[in-house]
Amino acid sequence: MPTQSPVRDARVLITGGARGIGAATAKLLAERGARVWIGDVDEQTCLQTAAELGVRGGRLDVTSVSSWQQMLARIEADGPLDILINNAGVMPLGAFEAETAQVRDLILDVNIRGVLNGMQAVLPGMAGRGRGHVVNVASMAGMIPVPGMVTYNASKFAALGASLSARREYAGTGVAVSAVLPSAVRTELTSGAPLGGGMPTVDPEDVAAAIVAVLRSRAARRSVPRWVAPAWSTTAFVPEWVQNLARRLVDDRRALTSLDTAARSAYVERVERQARAHHDESAS
Repeated sequence: MPTQSPVRDARVLITGGARGIGAATAKLLAERGARVWIGDVDEQTCLQTAAELGVRGGRLDVTSVSSWQQMLARIEADGPLDILINNAGVMPLGAFEAETAQVRDLILDVNIRGVLNGMQAVLPGMAGRGRGHVVNVASMAGMIPVPGMVTYNASKFAALGASLSARREYAGTGVAVSAVLPSAVRTELTSGAPLGGGMPTVDPEDVAAAIVAVLRSRAARRSVPRWVAPAWSTTAFVPEWVQNLARRLVDDRRALTSLDTAARSAYVERVERQARAHHDESAS
């Protein structure tokens, strides 16, 4: 796949593809003529989404090296993978002191170990072929620290750092590694969270469009909206007391004080079930 080629006929794997950003990206890429696979730990929903979108799908636990190997073996029976979109993620919110060890392990294992597992699974082959692209869906939480998101912030800062470091390590091989950093996205992950108020809110389709744009440009990093990351970077020159004042004005502690727990309960229950299952699998 030449450096600036379109995605038509490219073999693409999208993790966390059953819902939200992953599903929106699969839809857009399929419409552009890509050969799309979606993977998700929720196999039933993944297969349902794949059938609705006319793409292929299957179970993928991004925290498991063997699960990556099985998924890639299925895809690469049809030819080598051209594009990996590391999108799987979890976002529990709330007080750090109340976070359980199981939930913390899940956040770190999905949001960063999953990214590292995926890159390690595909980058050597892509480099050997002299072509390929990995897009890691991080978050503006990988640049902006927010109360109520301590471990999530840590995972997304790590995902951005891993993306930029891998990009340098594979420079000159024909392979690009990019990071896409959405602001608050209207998906299940933000259910019950008060959005807006200083942080722009976008839809999954906006993030999908940005991913496709990055596949064309092969840029190192792109925020959604595009201006947010450059604007935040200027805060390095702003005194902390001024930043603190601005944070109070936009109420940056909303994830601690204003969550709608009823609206968020279905997502929280699913994450906690996943955390218990992940802990049991890791312990076995």
